[in-house]
Amino acid sequence: MDAKLHYCEPGYAPSSSKTFLIAFSEDVSSASLKFKILDASSNCVFEGVAEKLGRCDYTGEFLYKGDFSSVTALGLYRIVLEGLNVTSHEFQISGEWLARETRANIKSFYYQRSGMELPAKFAGEWARPAAHLDSALEFHPTMNRSGVWNAHGGWYDAGDYGKYIVNGGVSVATLMLACELRKNSEFVGGAAFKESFEQPVSLLDEIRFELEFFLRMQDDDGGVFFKVTPYRWDGFVTPAESDASQKRYILGKSTSSTLNFVGALAQAYCLYTDVDADFAADCLKASVRAYLWAEQNPEVDWPHNTEGSGGYGDPDLGDDFFWARAMLYRALVAENADKIVGGVAAELIERIEKQLPADMEAFLPTYGLQWRSTQNLAWFALATMDCKWTEKARKAFMYTAEEILKLQNEDPYSLSIRKFIWGSNGDIANHALTLYLAYEWFKEPKYCKAAMEQIEFIYGRNPVDVSFVTGSSWNSPKFPHHRISHSDGVVEPVPGLVVGGINVDRQDAHRNPHYLGDAPGMSYADEQCSFASNEVAINWSAPLTAALLLLSA
Repeated sequence: MDAKLHYCEPGYAPSSSKTFLIAFSEDVSSASLKFKILDASSNCVFEGVAEKLGRCDYTGEFLYKGDFSSVTALGLYRIVLEGLNVTSHEFQISGEWLARETRANIKSFYYQRSGMELPAKFAGEWARPAAHLDSALEFHPTMNRSGVWNAHGGWYDAGDYGKYIVNGGVSVATLMLACELRKNSEFVGGAAFKESFEQPVSLLDEIRFELEFFLRMQDDDGGVFFKVTPYRWDGFVTPAESDASQKRYILGKSTSSTLNFVGALAQAYCLYTDVDADFAADCLKASVRAYLWAEQNPEVDWPHNTEGSGGYGDPDLGDDFFWARAMLYRALVAENADKIVGGVAAELIERIEKQLPADMEAFLPTYGLQWRSTQNLAWFALATMDCKWTEKARKAFMYTAEEILKLQNEDPYSLSIRKFIWGSNGDIANHALTLYLAYEWFKEPKYCKAAMEQIEFIYGRNPVDVSFVTGSSWNSPKFPHHRISHSDGVVEPVPGLVVGGINVDRQDAHRNPHYLGDAPGMSYADEQCSFASNEVAINWSAPLTAALLLLSA
């Protein structure tokens, strides 16, 4: 009998449940599957019998589940299946791997920085010169607008060199959410974090780098430009080679980009008030100007030109208005906010208070955030302020978490998603984040346990046996769809980047990637050409970073 082990390859937290799956290609129901857990000296510390789960519909595997949660001593371990000659690689029982991965995920945003040198002192072998300064960009020819604009800084969005407000907004807001809940974490703002880990910035510093780019993207009338794009898609070249080969442009100004800006900058006011009051005030004033523009321009379309960069088109902006209103409301009722924005505050508060009940009725929390479905950020704003809707918002997350739990209990891999779409790892991380928010307010251990199970799927307890974050394990992606990693001359890819993962739609089939099987759950290829399964993106990294930060605290 050929058997495979699916387990969390970096390790398990001491206090968490510790499970793994045994997969067969045929039914072995008559077998008694015994397993052992060996320590670093090959001493047996636990023996158990795996539980039969049955056939997995989306992989065709026959699955058994092993549980060694009672093993809590720190150290290195292996799983051994008796009589089958199957042994796992070593993994940790420790909180250290969570801290290590949190650190790597935070630093991955540093590696995505545009317009600045990354010196070897901080970037190591992935050091590179400054490129894409973007300080005097022309407007795209489709805009029929003369002049130049300073859009310096910000993060490259994904495997390409575009910079976007939509998607950047939900990503930076997700990271700020974690910072709000873990203000005292060493990862968030501590100098010791930067010094101990050769990290140039804390998470709070890294977020500010993106927010400063956001501020530059606001037009004089308050509206916000949509993206920075090259005229054509770049080849797999370095940022410097891209910079030398073609022009970059400002493209579009839309209601969707403006609402993303409103929500992110209002949240930034609340997060940075005690850190840098002047910067926080600038964020709030910009957020108000943008919201007033969006009120007057509620249906300005996104730029449909996708030659050179992604589309991020969203036909329904009701959830984005809800996010913008709730975050701005929370900021405006905070102490001193009225002094910053002047007499407009009271009028805005009154208008928003009238609109929020209808928003709450129309846009219940989703299982996880997406750039097209942003209402969870609105519910988070209401849940983290003292208002008449606070308890309702927290319970809304609890009800959503219960639905996620029900779906997880029905799935052999403990997943709550029901289809592997483009960026499925981002969906999974976002579901974990929703579970953790319920845990934050109700302290039910089942939510924290379920969140960790989702994270363990991303780190190797999955049908393709891949730990989907670069540099995270012996079997993490080596060839992500990521121009920087492909062109920098370094054998290993930039670390800390989560790839999209299993994607049943296989939109890159014409590129002929070698997917690992025909079954839906085997739709992954660790190949640079597989943009549908192996690209990286900040909106997938952000929820994973946030969940790791919360779970490792």
